[in-house]
Amino acid sequence: MKYMNIFLIALMMAACSKGGTSSDNNIIPNTHKYYVSPAGNDANAGTLNAPFRAINTALSKAIAGDTVIVRQGIYYEKVSFPKSGRLDKQITLKAYPGEIPAIDGTGLSITGKEALVTFSNASYITFEGFDVCNYKSSTPWVNVNGIIANGSSSNLIIRNNRIYNIEHNVAPADGRSGHGIEIAGNTTTPMKNILVEGNEIHDCNTGYSENLTINGYVDGFTIKGNKIYNAENIGIDAAGGYSANPTPALNYARNGVISDNELYNIDMTTGPIGGSTGHGAIGIYVDGARNIIIERNKIHEVDRGIGIVSENDAFPTNDCIVRNNFVSNSFRAGIYLGGYLNYTSGGTSNCYVVNNTLYFNNKESGAFGEIEGEIRLTEQCFNNVIKNNIIYARPVDLFIHKYTNSGSNNIIDNNLYFTTGTPQWIWNSTNDAPVTDLATWRTVSGNDAASVNGVDPLLVSSTDLHIQPASPANNTGVVISADINGTTDIDGHPRIINNKISKGAHQPQ
Repeated sequence: MKYMNIFLIALMMAACSKGGTSSDNNIIPNTHKYYVSPAGNDANAGTLNAPFRAINTALSKAIAGDTVIVRQGIYYEKVSFPKSGRLDKQITLKAYPGEIPAIDGTGLSITGKEALVTFSNASYITFEGFDVCNYKSSTPWVNVNGIIANGSSSNLIIRNNRIYNIEHNVAPADGRSGHGIEIAGNTTTPMKNILVEGNEIHDCNTGYSENLTINGYVDGFTIKGNKIYNAENIGIDAAGGYSANPTPALNYARNGVISDNELYNIDMTTGPIGGSTGHGAIGIYVDGARNIIIERNKIHEVDRGIGIVSENDAFPTNDCIVRNNFVSNSFRAGIYLGGYLNYTSGGTSNCYVVNNTLYFNNKESGAFGEIEGEIRLTEQCFNNVIKNNIIYARPVDLFIHKYTNSGSNNIIDNNLYFTTGTPQWIWNSTNDAPVTDLATWRTVSGNDAASVNGVDPLLVSSTDLHIQPASPANNTGVVISADINGTTDIDGHPRIINNKISKGAHQPQ
């Protein structure tokens, strides 16, 4: 019997070495490349010389491990992925090297909530190198999207695409809404391992919605190296407490990284929503999500820079880190925390705002006629830490503005404050007279014992927020830990050197 077993094993090994038999379900077939071209025909074989005409035709043929390669041209179709790949055999839909095909929505219908590219319960998929554009509607209450991923989709890569002219062109009262990209976990199975990298989103009319949204039961995502500009509402939003998921305990994004993005020209007043709210759009927004890191982003010429805030009472924003970012020339606050004033009680707790460089924000007054402040704390802020920041304010500006006496145990220290005007802080008031000297500020706030004021941080220029080697910010910060301060600065260079760290986002090497 022993020798019989050895003989059978030898036969099985021989069969495996020859690629198995047709009845062996564990053997993966050879992978294929399918080609698509505007000059193709869906009756073709899908080869380079005999391509398909429609992207969806190629995707209907593709199985785990296959690649669909699309030639330059315009494709007027709504693309969806009917099958999933697997861990070692992704399905890839990509542009032919050196070419940029366009998935174009011109003339395509929109009913309810639709997108030009949809991942629904589809996993292990890569989508890269396309223009996704010109999807527009003037029908009330539809939802117009460039790319949507939802259901139990996981292990997705959305890379190096350009998303533009995604427009819901109706009045606010008619439900103006849409997204460039929306990642929405709307089932009891979490969406995991989502990578959105290297995309450009611009010139989209998203109304009450955002340009890039992560919402609902999304557990583990990276939003990296994207560029978002010319927008009428929020750039990037990690959200909780909205209608993405029907199960409240699952209805918030978590465990994500938003890094190395650039956001600019985000101005709510360019669209009809801004008529009543003014400059309310945010570059990067965490609203009711948890365990999010926001690092190494460059945000400028936006309504507000970074918000770790909550609009929903039952969904506070917790355990987030905002670090090593440049935030400049916002119409209102550079970085802000807390619930909406006189509106929500969710608030912001256990978050860090460390090693950021803020410059010349607050070009216009806030909704209550107030200066919002370079860093703004509104309702229900608990146990937050604000350290090692360079805060370079306009001549008429507030360094820190805490609006109410709600919240507690917030630590503010080791910051460098500078302005060519009068230094100003406000503690527990919306519009009272500001404190104008650091000593009094320390007394009223109980904070900032180790901070400095009135010393020029020696930024390279008004448009280059790196510090010069002789800067008083150089190596004068406090090391909390690599987990909190981060391992790399705004440029990706080591953040902590010989157990020293600089204030602001830049660590001179």
